Amino acid sequence: MAERIVVGMSGGVDSSVAALLLKRQGYEVVGLFMKNWEDDDDEEFCSTRQDLIDVASVAEVIGIELEAVNFAVEYRDRVFAEFLREYSAGRTPNPDVLCNAEIKFKAFLDHALAMGAHRIATGHYAGVREEDGRYELVKAADRAKDQTYFLHRLTQAQLARVLFPLADLQKPDVRRIAREAGLPVHAKKDSTGICFIGERPFREFLNRYVPRKPGPIRTRDGKVVGEHIGLAFYTIGQRRGIGLGGLKGAAAEPWYVAGKDLAANALLVVQGHDHPLLLARHVTADDAAWIAGVPPDPALRYAGKTRYRQADAACRIAALAPGELTVEFDAPQRAVTPGQSLVLYRGNVCLGGAVIARSE
Repeated sequence: MAERIVVGMSGGVDSSVAALLLKRQGYEVVGLFMKNWEDDDDEEFCSTRQDLIDVASVAEVIGIELEAVNFAVEYRDRVFAEFLREYSAGRTPNPDVLCNAEIKFKAFLDHALAMGAHRIATGHYAGVREEDGRYELVKAADRAKDQTYFLHRLTQAQLARVLFPLADLQKPDVRRIAREAGLPVHAKKDSTGICFIGERPFREFLNRYVPRKPGPIRTRDGKVVGEHIGLAFYTIGQRRGIGLGGLKGAAAEPWYVAGKDLAANALLVVQGHDHPLLLARHVTADDAAWIAGVPPDPALRYAGKTRYRQADAACRIAALAPGELTVEFDAPQRAVTPGQSLVLYRGNVCLGGAVIARSE
């Protein structure tokens, strides 16, 4: 009997091609569509209905079974509640990281195993390989699309059960395969926005759940130059939406968010893209998760990322404790943001990471 693989299908081209490739390889493929958000499902920003229609159309073309499952309760309890706690505390969380660890590779995996699957597959741009009895998460061939940053909290048990069919493909090739196979989503726009919630005016969305608490906007010398609507609505390095135009007596350079004083409910701003207060070489992070189950060797050199779109930056581990680490980068990193993830790499292998607490 062919091995049963359950593929998480979102209605996009990546997961559709992942299912197609596995079907061609002879696996018994079952598509699983996950609905994880219900609060405002009738609004223009939620595409669940259309996505399900697209998944059904793709499943019919490929010739695979399709099942839909609702993980809205799990998503709210495990992901969204933490998302709101972090924002309320003045940090900027990355919901995609937690969503992968708690929903796509936990709730989904458990459900797939209950369906009789041996393994699951997704359309992520990443790779997994076995080395000396251990599983490694490796970068995808398409470096511009690589998603290992978002997958860095996966465990050995999860990696042992997952396939990433797009690991060796470039995005244009994925679209070409979809087009040649007659998949109706071959030209569908890639989704962005909050994991499973979608694209929407973020400040307006967040305001439904986090109350506004206005306070002063201050410069580094304590001068009040404006008023913010609530610290939760700003992130380090932000330029747009601060509400500071050409202030009388100030230089013409743009303003950037450089910090938050939670005790005083004050937003700290500076002028200049590379102001010293926006740069940091030492980053301390906690709640560490290591894919191998053990932390990396402090004697070795690594590459680190403090945000998804950042290029790998050379660094070393300056301090290591249970669940916590401090990394020293060779060159200053800009706009290091508490709540985001510090992820470490050695070559093409993603080792894991931790949640940024502070930097200097």
